[in-house]
Amino acid sequence: MMGSHATPLTMLERGEGCYVWGTNGKRYLDFLAGIAVNSLGHAHPALVDAVSSQVATLAHVSNYFATPPQIELAERLKRITGAGERGRVYFGNSGAEAMEAAFKLARLNNDGGKRRRILALTNAFHGRTMGALSLTGKAALRDPFAPLLDGVEHIDSTIEALEAAMDDTVAAVVFEPIKGEAGVVDLPEGFIVRARELTREHGALLILDEIQTGVGRTGTWFTYQQFDIEPDAVTIAKGIAGGMPISALVTFGEASELFKRGHHGSTFGGNPLATAAANAVLGEIEASGLIGNAEQRGTQLRELIREMDSPLVDEVRGRGLLIGVGLTEPVANRVSAAALDAGLIVNAANEYSVRIAPPLIVGDVEIDEFGRLFSTALEAAQ
Repeated sequence: MMGSHATPLTMLERGEGCYVWGTNGKRYLDFLAGIAVNSLGHAHPALVDAVSSQVATLAHVSNYFATPPQIELAERLKRITGAGERGRVYFGNSGAEAMEAAFKLARLNNDGGKRRRILALTNAFHGRTMGALSLTGKAALRDPFAPLLDGVEHIDSTIEALEAAMDDTVAAVVFEPIKGEAGVVDLPEGFIVRARELTREHGALLILDEIQTGVGRTGTWFTYQQFDIEPDAVTIAKGIAGGMPISALVTFGEASELFKRGHHGSTFGGNPLATAAANAVLGEIEASGLIGNAEQRGTQLRELIREMDSPLVDEVRGRGLLIGVGLTEPVANRVSAAALDAGLIVNAANEYSVRIAPPLIVGDVEIDEFGRLFSTALEAAQ
């Protein structure tokens, strides 16, 4: 394995529901879900059946052809995002690819070359390819690869900073509704609505990165729907296909007319295998009411963590089943390591934040077990 990754925490060989098992036979309660990817948990019958059936029928055809699962998914995404009939869908293979497409979309909103600035937020994460990394506001990730793409300006996550930076030279404003990799950090109250107002006023695109926050995880299909606004474009990945690699850029209204033939493409993007998986996952989320479960269980988990009354817990952030536990001391790695040792998978997003993102199918049994294991991990890390 390339040295770009840390040493794996352990070796996993199978999963079922909210649990995974290591090659040593140890069982773990998975409250990270592959970083908010495994929406239906592990080995869900709906996903297994869809992938098994599709791979036995037609797995890949290239982008010279369309397939029924691809068209079905595009129509489904236009419906659940609210993009409607004027909406368009581009399929990629990863969140970073969706952000690359979004970056190129922003470049096309140039008003004859007058708009060259793209505003993004400090401490944001949008991916590690060069375009997505240019939007990412983390110096530690960016600096080794400078120079990155020009025209991107990172501003503080405040309404005042956004108002000061906006003018008619801005092509797009890009941000996550909740900054996931920063430790599940909420944006200031009113920020998203004000961003929509300012981008409309100045002719800039509002591009929302819902790669981690979308697909029901925060209690609605997409987080922006909780603020009664409509973006010009939204990027989607992670939880859309329960572990099969796929992403999408969905455009709204006039933004749908920016990409022309030949502007962008992908060999694997939107192939029948991945789109069939996504249709199965999104269909199951809808049929089983898992968006409501995300909201309900998220509230339950937040109350449970606060009731632990641990001196290490400073605050509990996020929405639905995307939860950030802010710590009073820089011991997040110790907490996550102690959790793993106890049989619980969570993630240290940074030294002061633990990220919790269980599958959307989580229920009372798993939450009770989480309470015992996470409390043990907090005590061990003190």
